[in-house]
Amino acid sequence: MKAVVMAGGEGTRLRPMTSSMPKPLLPVANRPIMEHVLRLLKRHGLTETVVTVQFLASLVKNYFGDGEELGMELTYANEEKPLGTAGSVKNAEEALKDDAFLVISGDALTDFDLSELISFHKEKGALVTVCLTRVPNPLEFGITIVDEEGKVERFLEKPTWGQVFSDTVNTGIYVMEPEVFDYVEADVPVDWSGDVFPQLMKEGKPVYGYVAEGYWEDVGTHESYVKAQADVLEGKVDVELDGFEISPGVWVAEGAEVHPDAVLRGPLYVGDYAKIEADVEIREHTVVGSNVVVKSGAFLHKAVVHDNVYIGQHSNLRGCVVGKNTDIMRAARIEDGAVIGDECLVGEESIVQGNVRVYPFKTIEAGAFVNTSVIWESRGQAHLFGARGVSGILNVEITPELAVRLAGAYATTLKKGSTVTTARDHSRGARALKRAVISALQASAIDVRDLENVPLPVARQQTARGSAGGIMIRTTTGVPDSVDIMFFDGNGADLSQGSQRKLDRVYARQEYRRAFPGEIGDLHFPSSVFDSYTGSLLRNVDTSGVAESGLKVVVDASNGSAGLVLPSLLGKLGVDALTINPGLDESRPTETADARRAGLVRLGEIVASARAAFGVRFDPVGERLSLVDEKGRIVEDDRALLVMLDLVAAERRSGRVALPVTTTRIAEQVAAYHGTQVDWTTTSPDDLTRVGRGDSTIFGGDGRGGFIVPEFSGVFDGTAAFVRLIGLVARTQLTLSQIDARIPRAHVQKRDLATPWAVKGLVMRRVVEAAGDRSVDTTDGVRVVEADGRWVLVLPDPAEAVTHLWAEGPDDASAQALLDEWSTVVDSAGR
Repeated sequence: MKAVVMAGGEGTRLRPMTSSMPKPLLPVANRPIMEHVLRLLKRHGLTETVVTVQFLASLVKNYFGDGEELGMELTYANEEKPLGTAGSVKNAEEALKDDAFLVISGDALTDFDLSELISFHKEKGALVTVCLTRVPNPLEFGITIVDEEGKVERFLEKPTWGQVFSDTVNTGIYVMEPEVFDYVEADVPVDWSGDVFPQLMKEGKPVYGYVAEGYWEDVGTHESYVKAQADVLEGKVDVELDGFEISPGVWVAEGAEVHPDAVLRGPLYVGDYAKIEADVEIREHTVVGSNVVVKSGAFLHKAVVHDNVYIGQHSNLRGCVVGKNTDIMRAARIEDGAVIGDECLVGEESIVQGNVRVYPFKTIEAGAFVNTSVIWESRGQAHLFGARGVSGILNVEITPELAVRLAGAYATTLKKGSTVTTARDHSRGARALKRAVISALQASAIDVRDLENVPLPVARQQTARGSAGGIMIRTTTGVPDSVDIMFFDGNGADLSQGSQRKLDRVYARQEYRRAFPGEIGDLHFPSSVFDSYTGSLLRNVDTSGVAESGLKVVVDASNGSAGLVLPSLLGKLGVDALTINPGLDESRPTETADARRAGLVRLGEIVASARAAFGVRFDPVGERLSLVDEKGRIVEDDRALLVMLDLVAAERRSGRVALPVTTTRIAEQVAAYHGTQVDWTTTSPDDLTRVGRGDSTIFGGDGRGGFIVPEFSGVFDGTAAFVRLIGLVARTQLTLSQIDARIPRAHVQKRDLATPWAVKGLVMRRVVEAAGDRSVDTTDGVRVVEADGRWVLVLPDPAEAVTHLWAEGPDDASAQALLDEWSTVVDSAGR
C-alpha cells in the first residue's frame, strides 16, 4: 500500500514560525513534524509515499529529497494553486490509482497504529475509512458520529459549542480505495469532509470510522506546538529521539557540549553540536536545537529554540519559541507565549512581552520594551561601523561570509591593482577571518601584503608605507567572543566618516568588483617588519639620557603581540628591562577588566621588589599602555594621561595637546602651566588621531591608556609611548609618584543610561533646552558648563541604545549630584 502525505498547507495560524518555513518542517524535539510522520509510515511498512506540496514546496523537497536517508521512496505532487484536502490528493491520482492508499497530514503529530487502521478498512470492505480520535475540546475539528458497526452517520466541520454532540473528531488520516477519485473534480478546490464524504454517504457508499487509541495532536496553533514538544519529552507520544538520555528525561544529541556546571532539569532536549556553557540553567520542556550556543548565566524554561540560535549571557527565555539563525543578545528577556521569527536580532537587555509575535528578519533594539507584535516594521543596523571598525560576536554576527563581503566592498572602493596591508592578533578566530579577507581582496584585483600576527601600531605603520589601505582583525577588547574588523586609510589611521559611508553604500548595494582571471591580486609577506618598526621608532623619538640614567623598568607584554617587538627594541634602547609574560597565549587574545587589574597588581609587586623606576603593561595588541609607579602603585589611566601630559608639556614648553572632551579640565591647568594649549576633540579615535597629526601637536591621549606620539605617528601606539616615557623620565630625574603628586586631583563621574534609538534626538533637544542660559559646548554631544566651573557632558552612543553622561566637580559628591540632575533630564525625555 502507498501513502499520501499532505504537506501543502501554509500554517497561517502558526505565523511567524511559518512565514519563512512550511508547517511540515517545523521541528518537534529537533526533528521536522513531517519526519516524525514519515518514520511512523515506515514503521508500518508504508515506504512508498507521495508528498503533496504547494506552499514553499522547494524547501520540503530539498529537505527530504527522494527519501533515501529514511529508507523510503518519496515522490512529489506539486499544486500550482490550493486545491483543498481532496483536490491535492486528486492531483496525485496517477501514482495512486492501482490500489488502496493511506492519506495522512504532514503536520500532525501522532503514533497511531496505522496497521490496525488498514486492517479495519479491509475487514469492513470500506470505500473510505476515517481515522477518528477523542479530544476534550472538539471546536477546532470536524465532529464525526459512527454507529455500532463503525459506519459514519454524520459529519460536522468545526462546530460551535451549541453544535457539539460528540468528542470524536476527524484526524485527517484516511484509508481509501482508488474509486474515490470518481467523486473528486480535477483542478478545483475540493475537501474530503465538506464535499466528498457527504456525497458518498448520500449515495450509501461504505464510509467507516475507526476510533484509534494513542497520541494525536494537530499542531495548528502556538499553544499546540509548544504542547507537542512537552508531550514528546514526557514520553506521551511514541517517537524516536536522536541522542542519549544522560539522566532521566535529559536527552543530549551527538556532538553537543554541556558544561559540568550547567544545570539541566528534565525532561528536555539538547540538539547535536549545541554548546551549553557554565552556570546555564535549562528547565523542563525546553528544546535546544542543533548548533545552538547558550552563554553563561542564561535561563531557559519551556522554551523551544530552533537551529543555529545564539543565546547571550544572562538571557531569560520562558515559554517562548525562537526561530532559526536568530541572535538573542546579553540579558535579553523573552516572556511566555512570545514567538521570535527566523533570522532576527534581539538586542541587549531588551524585553519581549508575552504573546508578542516578531516576524522574520526583524531587529529589536538594545534596551527596547516590546509589548506589541513586530510585523512590518524593521530597523536593521543603520551603519556597519562602530567605535572600532565592524564589531560583533565571532561566528554569530561576524562570520567568514560577512568578512568576505566586507573585504569585497572595501576593495571596490579602491583602484584595481592597489595594495592593501592585512594583519591580525594571535587568536584563532582572527586568523581564520583574515584568510577569508585576503581571498576576497585578491579576487577583487587587490594586491595583499600580509603581516600575519603583529601589534596594531605596527600594522598601522606598515600600512602607511605605500599601501592604499589596511585591514586588521583583532579580538574585541575585554570580550573574548567578539572580533573587530578594522579598516585603515593610506596613513594607517581609521577610515574617515566619509570613507566609512562609502564602504557602507557599496556593502549595502552588494556591488562588489570582481577581477578577471589575469587580474587576481598577488599575495606576499614582507620581511624584517619588526626591525623596520623599531628602527624608525628610535630614530624619531628622543631617547637621549636613557643610556646614562641607569633606569630599571619592568615590562609586562601580557602574552600578546607587543612582546614580538620588545626583543629588538629593548636591546637597542640600552635600558635595564625585566620582561614578564612575553610568550603568546592563543587562548587569551584579550583580557577582561578584572584580569587586567590583577595583572597590574602583580606588576606592581614586581616593580616594588625589583626597585625599578616604573612598570608598564601593554594591552594584548600593543595599542595601549598602563603604568605602575616606583612604589608599585597603579597609576590609573586618567591619571597616567595627566602624568604624561605634564612630562611632555614641561619639556616642550609650547605646542598643542589633543584630548577628547570627556577629559578632566585639570588637563587644561597642567597644559597652561607649561605654556601649551589643549585642542578638544570628539570621543572618536578617528578625530583624535586627525588632530594628533597636526604640525604643532606635541601629544595626544584618550585617558584610557591610548597615547599619541606625534613625532613618530598620529595613532595610538603603546610601544612608542613607552619609549617616549623612558626618555622623559630619564631626563627629568623625577619619579612617577612625584609627578603625580604635583597634579591636582580630578573628580569626574560617568554614567550610562538606556535610551531607545527613536528618542535619542528628543533627549538631546531636551538637554539643550534644560541648559537655558548656561554655557554650552557642542564639540561632541552637549557639554553644559555651570557658572562655578562644574560641567556635564551628555553624549548619545553611535552604536548602541545608550546615552553616556560625564560630570566633573570640585569633589565626587558634587559631580555625582550633577550626574543625578542631568540623568533625570535624560530619563524624562526617554519615557
